[in-house]
Amino acid sequence: MILRHDTGRFGRLNTGFTLIELIMVMVIVSILAIAVMPRFTDQSAFESRGFHDETMSLLRYAQKTAIAQRRTVCVSLNATGVALTIDTDTPADEICNAAPTLPSTPRGGNGLTGSVNAFTFTPLGSTNQSANINITIAGSTGITVEAATGYVYD
Repeated sequence: MILRHDTGRFGRLNTGFTLIELIMVMVIVSILAIAVMPRFTDQSAFESRGFHDETMSLLRYAQKTAIAQRRTVCVSLNATGVALTIDTDTPADEICNAAPTLPSTPRGGNGLTGSVNAFTFTPLGSTNQSANINITIAGSTGITVEAATGYVYD
């Protein structure tokens, strides 16, 4: 088997990309950049999802704190986030009077609405409501807190 290399007009080996190939690659990269760029510049979807996850995390933390410390944990919902308080009295009187220690400071957000403005997690983890609590965050999926079990899910 004999291998031959084509040489160009001036005796050089013809290797590399043609001008047409380079232009086509640039056109494809430009089209992809135009399609992807709005996702990097629009942060609202990213921020609303972060606010959604933070809210779910705080609600789960409140329920677990109520169970672990055998105390009532009060949850207050407002448009910018969730506020937690806990009953620290001994013996417990089911009146929340202090803020629990949180692992990190919540950033909050905008657009939170709930089917109730406030509810409590009992020491058994359930809520004091007779129906499920539905929480909506603008630009994100809803959050549900089951009344009987306190289970938080979206």
